[in-house]
Amino acid sequence: MPNATARVFVRLMPWTSPDGNPCFLAGDGTGYVSRVADRVEEEQLSSADDLLDESRRMLAGRAWTPGELHLLAVELTASLADVRRVAESRGERLTALGGDTPDDADGDGPRLPAEAFG
Repeated sequence: MPNATARVFVRLMPWTSPDGNPCFLAGDGTGYVSRVADRVEEEQLSSADDLLDESRRMLAGRAWTPGELHLLAVELTASLADVRRVAESRGERLTALGGDTPDDADGDGPRLPAEAFG
C-alpha cells in the first residue's frame, strides 16, 4: 500500500523519447529510475566538462580543419542541449521543493549547499 504522506514530483528525464519528445517521471525521487536518471545526468555533466577541455585545447592550437570545427560545433551543441536539460530538470525540482524561482527578485529565497547539485 502506497504511503499516503509521500510527496509526488514530476521530473524531467535527462533523455528524450525516440521521436524527440521530453520524458517525465512521476514519483518521490527515490526509485530506481530516478537513480538511473541521476547517474545519466552526472555522466552528461562529466562529458560536457571533458568536451569543454577538448574544445579549449583545440581552439588554442589554432590549427584546425573546417571538418574539425564542424564536428566540434556538433558535439558542443549536443552537450549544451544535455546540460540545459539537466539545469531545467534540477531547477524545476528546486522550485517544487520551495527553492528560489526566477521571479524571486530579491534573492532572499531558500538556499541549498553546492553539494546538492552534484
